[in-house]
Amino acid sequence: MNLNQIHNVYFIGIGGIGMSALARYFQYIGKNVAGYDKTETQLTDELQALGLTIHFEDNINQIPKDFYSENTLVVVTPAVPASHSEWNYFVERNYAIKKRAEVLGLITKDTYCFAVAGTHGKTTTSSILGHILYESGVDVTAFLGGIVENYNSNLIGSGKTVTVVEADEFDRSFLHLHPNVSCITSMDADHLDIYGDAAHIEESFREFAAKTDRDHLYVIKGLPLVGISIGVTPDANFSAQNIRIENGYYVFDVKTPNEVVQNVKFGLPGHHNLTNALLAFAMAKSYGVSNENISTALASFKGVRRRFSFQIRQENRVYIDDYAHHPTEINAVHQAVRELYPGKKIIAAFQPHLFSRTKDFADGFAMSLSQFDEILLLDIYPARELPMEGITSSWLLTKMEHPNKKLVNKKELIAAFKNSDATVFITIGAGDIGEMVKDIKNALYEEN
Repeated sequence: MNLNQIHNVYFIGIGGIGMSALARYFQYIGKNVAGYDKTETQLTDELQALGLTIHFEDNINQIPKDFYSENTLVVVTPAVPASHSEWNYFVERNYAIKKRAEVLGLITKDTYCFAVAGTHGKTTTSSILGHILYESGVDVTAFLGGIVENYNSNLIGSGKTVTVVEADEFDRSFLHLHPNVSCITSMDADHLDIYGDAAHIEESFREFAAKTDRDHLYVIKGLPLVGISIGVTPDANFSAQNIRIENGYYVFDVKTPNEVVQNVKFGLPGHHNLTNALLAFAMAKSYGVSNENISTALASFKGVRRRFSFQIRQENRVYIDDYAHHPTEINAVHQAVRELYPGKKIIAAFQPHLFSRTKDFADGFAMSLSQFDEILLLDIYPARELPMEGITSSWLLTKMEHPNKKLVNKKELIAAFKNSDATVFITIGAGDIGEMVKDIKNALYEEN
């Protein structure tokens, strides 16, 4: 398919974080963009403010009349059910229909592509890398799975020759990409509804890793892959050393295979974010970006919305929101918040994401959540799934051996927060808990 011959792009599931980045991109390069989503959200509001036509009812009569099969590309999210009438409308009329990953494959095929893979850390790492390249004058476009605070967008730049993309393992989507430089942040078991077991996930990551030669593959130290190793440990090819915290920032030295870059400053907390920054540092350096430009960009990176995102940051009250939806990610949030606020009481509200993930990792969720001083557990956010018998938040709560645990619904959450004597408040989850952040922030400010 030649994207230059496409005049219109129609998105089914336009409000998804990855889909909306593509929508922004196609609008920017002059395509006529419209789409459907089942729910109105902050993201769809932002797209509509840019002039995109979006509707929220599965209704073929709301498809723009000038979107003809010969000049329209339809992009569909895997979350859309096969019974969706708009999708079937396009299928029956032989429209060109592609998944988001396939479209990214088309875009990256003719660019110098940096691909960031891993079950955790993709969005933050690719956002840091996109920021470094853009700030260093590289002709880059970065397609991101989160809203970067520096740009208030999930799209950085408008370059034609260099791309940064998240290489998503879900449904083996990352195998559509054409990377020149790749990294793998982690290979934990996830998406077992797709893969079945951890061995098949690892096999898929190995297949992705093989798309890049080992001199341009960057991997976290300890992963069973051959590439350039990254880590906080001193035996990695790129490592963070002499780590300290100064005025809320990490300051550290970067040991590369050839030199030591001193006093690098980075504002995101947690050792997992240090490794994300190191990955971005190494990948940018491989493209010829100077140490000075990389260090300057790292110091100015403000973070990604819903990735350890500070909503309130005061001495007597802190509110942090995070997208974590896997036990490993929750552990990383806990490590970061304990490092920043030792001795402070921490209350965490968690919304599980997917019945299958809750079932597969129930024991891990119970252990990771029980590290916080007080736990509020919301109902499971189903996303693309139907309920599973016996898999509920009440069931998950029984697995937590913790004296301060409670099941709440969304309407009760703010009151439960306000009744707590905690100093640090955290909302965690990949579902629609993110839509509540503004109201929670306002309520905690009122209480403060």
